[in-house]
Amino acid sequence: MRIAVVQTTYDGERPSVVEQVDAVASWVGDHLRGEEIDLLVLPELWPVGAFRPRTWQERAEALDGPIVAAMAGLARSLDTVVHLGALIERAADDRLYNTAVVLGRDGDLLATYRKIHRMRAGGLEAEILAPGTQIGVVDLPLRDGTTLRTGLATCYDLRFPELFRAMVDEGAEAFVVPASWPQIRARAWEVLLRARAVEDQALVVGASAVGTDGKTQMAGRSAVVDPAGTDLAVAGTGPGVLVVDVDLDELRAARASFPVLNDRRIRVQPGALAGPDL
Repeated sequence: MRIAVVQTTYDGERPSVVEQVDAVASWVGDHLRGEEIDLLVLPELWPVGAFRPRTWQERAEALDGPIVAAMAGLARSLDTVVHLGALIERAADDRLYNTAVVLGRDGDLLATYRKIHRMRAGGLEAEILAPGTQIGVVDLPLRDGTTLRTGLATCYDLRFPELFRAMVDEGAEAFVVPASWPQIRARAWEVLLRARAVEDQALVVGASAVGTDGKTQMAGRSAVVDPAGTDLAVAGTGPGVLVVDVDLDELRAARASFPVLNDRRIRVQPGALAGPDL
């Protein structure tokens, strides 16, 4: 399996979301043209700015809007599955969600995941956005005709291991985690990606933004981590595209040879949510 992880940034100098999306799609296409990629992953909220919450209302759009349409075109042009990171979704009831979107090689919608955990400390995310209520697990179609059972989480979700265990109970072998993680907490990003990989014996793909968004410096350091917590690839702190090959036979052998998950005594009930607003 070949994975491409994109580190991009929100460019507030561009006057519209459409121009931002078109510029990134063109840049990614130039980097990956001719590559045979199974999965392309972008960061959280790169089309609108993760740390510009006061603009989210005007930049929100439905899932049939221009952001998804542009990324569907990129999926078709590169012949790859695209996890576009996350956008601000305006739902039919006019509520706003931080929503991850996964598109197939033909550009059709494969899966969505509305971010369950919203940060309350030092921001407006919990005030502006509604919480998701469903975990996201999808069978990603690979170029060789097989699939990879994959759990979807977004940024702050990484701090809640019970979400990842619930996805394991739904069969997840891998996790994709787009983020706009701030530089001030970069160490936590690095540790938590590897913790989720080790404790769940899973492949973890973390795609983080770079640059300055609003007044917040982004961490970058996107990574692909194997079930032993070993880095298969790690990006720096600038824009770029990280391409890594993953041996899925080795990934699955890790669970078979050291069946830690079989020794669990406490289980998370998938779909059982507790806490504020849930």
